[in-house]
Amino acid sequence: MALLTPYSKVPELNTATVLLVENEEELQSKLANALVRNENDFNVNVRLARKLPLPVENKETRPRIDLIVFIVNLLSERSLQSVESSLAHLHSDCFLGKVCFLVTDGELRATFNNCKCADTHRHTADGVNAAAVRLLNILKVSAGMSPIATTALYLSSLTRCSVTSELEED
Repeated sequence: MALLTPYSKVPELNTATVLLVENEEELQSKLANALVRNENDFNVNVRLARKLPLPVENKETRPRIDLIVFIVNLLSERSLQSVESSLAHLHSDCFLGKVCFLVTDGELRATFNNCKCADTHRHTADGVNAAAVRLLNILKVSAGMSPIATTALYLSSLTRCSVTSELEED
């Protein structure tokens, strides 16, 4: 079993690579397009995968992966199982600022009667763009392109939700 390691390759100048992992591919292409469209400061390479491990055929030509985003659909057991099995193919160093989870599905609101979940936009253009902007902030840090955030520990201030939910207002 070949583990995906975070520092096995030299980074490219002014370029960051993000790997979007989603079993059902429902949101992947929309999010990939939004990531490329929203970034002007540096080049963003987006790679797509249904699950890990990645194929070994093109291992030498594959760029360094700066951020791995697991897209999890909470209403799909298959999605959860795919993420769980994929995690076994990551080196433990990846979990220090190189991995994040994007949890999706607007139906979550129906589960919590009075709770308005701010980050569930049901894959609308606005929701995808909002997710892309937040992921780009994380990507800048994980690729070492943010001068004010030299470590992944600073990510909490960059990724904190700016929209208050009804729970926080009470």
